[in-house]
Amino acid sequence: MRRTALGLLFVLVVLSPARGQPAGGKALPAAKAKAVDAAVTAEMTKQQAVGVAIGIIQDGQVVYLKGYGLADRENKTPVTADTVFNWASNSKPLTAVAALRLVEKKQLDLDADVRKYVPDFPDKDAVITIRHLLCHQSGIPHYSNGKVIPTKRTYTTDQPFLDPVNALDRFNLSPLLFKPGEKVDYSSYAYLLLSAAVQKAGKEAFDKQLQEHIAKPLGIKTLQLDVEFKSQPHWAVGYVKDKADKVVPAGEEAHYWIHGGGAYKSNVRDFARWAQALVNRELVSKDTEKQMWTPQKTADGKATKWGLGFEVDDQNGLKVSHNGSHREVVTRLVLYPRSRDGVVVMCNCQFASPGAISTAVFAALGGK
Repeated sequence: MRRTALGLLFVLVVLSPARGQPAGGKALPAAKAKAVDAAVTAEMTKQQAVGVAIGIIQDGQVVYLKGYGLADRENKTPVTADTVFNWASNSKPLTAVAALRLVEKKQLDLDADVRKYVPDFPDKDAVITIRHLLCHQSGIPHYSNGKVIPTKRTYTTDQPFLDPVNALDRFNLSPLLFKPGEKVDYSSYAYLLLSAAVQKAGKEAFDKQLQEHIAKPLGIKTLQLDVEFKSQPHWAVGYVKDKADKVVPAGEEAHYWIHGGGAYKSNVRDFARWAQALVNRELVSKDTEKQMWTPQKTADGKATKWGLGFEVDDQNGLKVSHNGSHREVVTRLVLYPRSRDGVVVMCNCQFASPGAISTAVFAALGGK
């Protein structure tokens, strides 16, 4: 009975089709919009998801933005295109683009030792390159796949980890899992180190680089670092399942300390604008894009599924994607650069599957 009632509630709070259309430009036909709404609502009911926001890009234009369900179940606040969600690990492609823009300016070398830029990082008796960090071949552990050893010290500021160089203390004494380049093992800590390298190489605070050189030129206004706060307009409450499989609020957690590994948030309108910029090649050159979306090989020549900051596949031509997951949110970015199509998904439930939602959206649009 609870699942049925929850499913009906989702239907009632879905925004009207007219409000799902972006301002100006091409819009998704009404019949397709209706099919997408039905597909997302059905998937949410199946997953017991509380709130979802999606964006659809076709032929390089954002054609549909929509919120479904609740941003705050307890206060019955609906999800809209203005609702702010954490990007979680979808912050990593943002970091990759920031790094590759510095490569284009010859301020950063893909194959240089990261300690050239961040000598504060301890020597691991192995060369870890910028490329290794970007394509998850660094050997640096993730949160729980190896021994994580922090540096303990006293700081002179209240929030020392607002600086990614200081935040390296969260893991910098950890031993490597393997020799860099030997294999792939996903690591958010590697992207924290990359954030510090971008900051040092760009001679500008990491967050400022993202704001000044990516967000502002694209007209992205809500992108922000996930710092501690008491209240914030349009913020989506996160939800998890307890031991009894009941959906309950997750509680607030500030993720700012992981920086480019998963610390950024925005509304779905700006998440979709970011996706649009990627398929329209607004941020990097054609040659850089090719490198970014080419599967990187290990030192012994084995192909992997990772490019520079993105997962890459040849499904229906070139497919580029990334997932994100924190305790209070999951996200999904899927792009088909050759047709300049894409879907972005944000959901305030850690247990949900944004990939199933994006697949349902593509199916409603005619398939990919």
